[in-house]
Amino acid sequence: MTIPNHITLDDFVLMPIGEIVALPADVLAHLQQDFDDQLRMAKAASDWLNGALTLKYAVRAQQERSSAGKDFGTTRFADGDVTIVADLPKKIDWDQARLEALTTRIREAGENPAEYLDVSFKVPERKYTAWPEHIRVAFEQARTVRAGKPTFRLSTN
Repeated sequence: MTIPNHITLDDFVLMPIGEIVALPADVLAHLQQDFDDQLRMAKAASDWLNGALTLKYAVRAQQERSSAGKDFGTTRFADGDVTIVADLPKKIDWDQARLEALTTRIREAGENPAEYLDVSFKVPERKYTAWPEHIRVAFEQARTVRAGKPTFRLSTN
């Protein structure tokens, strides 16, 4: 198999996986670097374009939402022959300490908090490993360890 001096993204996506696996590590490292660079450049360009679109259409989109009686959500309007779909999602943050207090009040009133709230518990691994042994043992049956997605970072020497 002959390896071209430089494999482009267009060439790469057409390569059979077996050929990619057979590439030398230095070629894979260069590909990874090239693709990371292209991804960063595309992300920066996309962010720049989205900033320009925000400057161009944010006021109009807010006027459209306001005339529809809403502060958030999707609105559509035209700019010449182009339909602009502007979305302003609603993001909600909840005060966890207050929710915990309200959960306690609901439970004390004889109600089931699960009817009103989705309650979940998380244990950061850093805290778990710092616990004394007798506490870790009590929690072990509630803990499942799964592998995440493997990643490989290649760099040429």
